[in-house]
Amino acid sequence: MKARQMFDYTKTVLENVSFDPLLFCKELEKAMKSLLPYDLDLLTKWLEKYTLGKPELQQCLLLINE
Repeated sequence: MKARQMFDYTKTVLENVSFDPLLFCKELEKAMKSLLPYDLDLLTKWLEKYTLGKPELQQCLLLINE
């Protein structure tokens, strides 16, 4: 899978599991292992915007900042 496709796929998965914060964090951890550094930066920016109105998911942002 090309890098851009992987990034888009990751966003789709995260959006689909966002109803469950634990699952969201687990999928985010998986994505962090497979994405390239550039895509990880893009994902970080996307997550900051996506979780703005979802305080239950904001704890997952800590995973990226580790």
